[in-house]
Amino acid sequence: MTTFQPELVPGQPPPPDSIRPKDSTPQAPTSVSRLNETIRGFIQTWGSVWVEGEITSWNERGGNVFGRLKDTVTDATISFRIWSSTRDRLPGDLKVGDHVVACVKSDFFVKTGDFSFGVSAMRHVGLGDQLEKLERLRAKLRAEGLFDASRKRALPFLPHTIGLITGENSDAEKDVHRNAELRWPQVRFRTKYAAVQGDRCVPETIAALKALDAAPDVDVIIIARGGGDPQTLLGFSDERLIRAVAATSTPVVSAIGHENDHPLLDDVADLRASTPTDAAKRVVPDVAEQRALVAQLRSRLTSRLTQRVSHDIAQLDQLRSRPALRTPESLLTARAHEVELLVGRGRTRVERVLDGQARRTAELRATLRALSPASTLARGYAIAHLSDGVIVRDAAQAPASARVVITVGRGSFAARSEGEIAEAGGPAPPTGPTGPAGPAGAPN
Repeated sequence: MTTFQPELVPGQPPPPDSIRPKDSTPQAPTSVSRLNETIRGFIQTWGSVWVEGEITSWNERGGNVFGRLKDTVTDATISFRIWSSTRDRLPGDLKVGDHVVACVKSDFFVKTGDFSFGVSAMRHVGLGDQLEKLERLRAKLRAEGLFDASRKRALPFLPHTIGLITGENSDAEKDVHRNAELRWPQVRFRTKYAAVQGDRCVPETIAALKALDAAPDVDVIIIARGGGDPQTLLGFSDERLIRAVAATSTPVVSAIGHENDHPLLDDVADLRASTPTDAAKRVVPDVAEQRALVAQLRSRLTSRLTQRVSHDIAQLDQLRSRPALRTPESLLTARAHEVELLVGRGRTRVERVLDGQARRTAELRATLRALSPASTLARGYAIAHLSDGVIVRDAAQAPASARVVITVGRGSFAARSEGEIAEAGGPAPPTGPTGPAGPAGAPN
């Protein structure tokens, strides 16, 4: 490696770049650049080594990968980088939690003084110990039904109070508050702080969860934390916390890390949000959107009512344009003519029947009159009957001195019988002051 050697000026101290680190003194220190170049030259003599460990961080930027590899026994870690030119030669399914062996070569950046390892080869050894434990726990809890969709509770449309569990003064807390208040300015929070990593994470989160679940005014609980490597997110996959969330009566929203982070809390929560910001947007409705929706529904309702009224008006106009409704008296006129015709026909029919019956009555009256005893009496005949009303039909019925009532055409008179009159050639009937009495039934 060729380095720039500055020109020495007699009588002046040599510049720092000309002094090797091992020759430096307080009066003649070496420069940072010369130190970094010396370190880099030393590190480059190491060459490539194969190392085994668990991937705990995997971030892709511009086609390059920057991550961390952890020792599964001592938890010691190293940083590594994979350039885009090397990425295509590696397995495509590498991810956080994989147990791998990698061929790495140390590199030291002179400008920044950063130390990392470049990866030239990497292959799977198996799942990392932690990932394997998590997968076994995930399978166990799924078999118990803790992840079933039927257990998921619906979030309220507009919660009165939102319970928030997060780290104190964390970016996650600020993101949730800011985005929720932008969407609904009157939203209220009840915040419980808890450690979001380390040994205190699980007990403090469980205590905060129970306190918020017992609060009657809290309608939904958000557990939020910013991004981090899987090692720092292990607390949110702890079985104690998972079962505590499953036992709550208040809906719980998991907002841990970023989109690619997936602790077990996401599976048991009633709703998984990809980030704390996403949690605020999904828990609190947007007041502007709701107002726009109300305006849209109101416009649709007005349009529908206007359309309905216009349709009904058109139907009324159509009905009114019909002849029967435009000139309703025409119906009465037509019916009046028909009624008048029927009345005339009925009157004629009745008169004809009455005339026929009158003639029939006259005929019967004439026949009755002809057969009536009164008519016979009117022609000069008389009817004789005894005092007991028996009509005299035989002369023997009226012996001499018998009282007889004689009925003539106009009235009746009393008479006394002189006895039976002899037949022709016999003795003449006696005469009296009233003159001769004719036989009963004889003409006067």
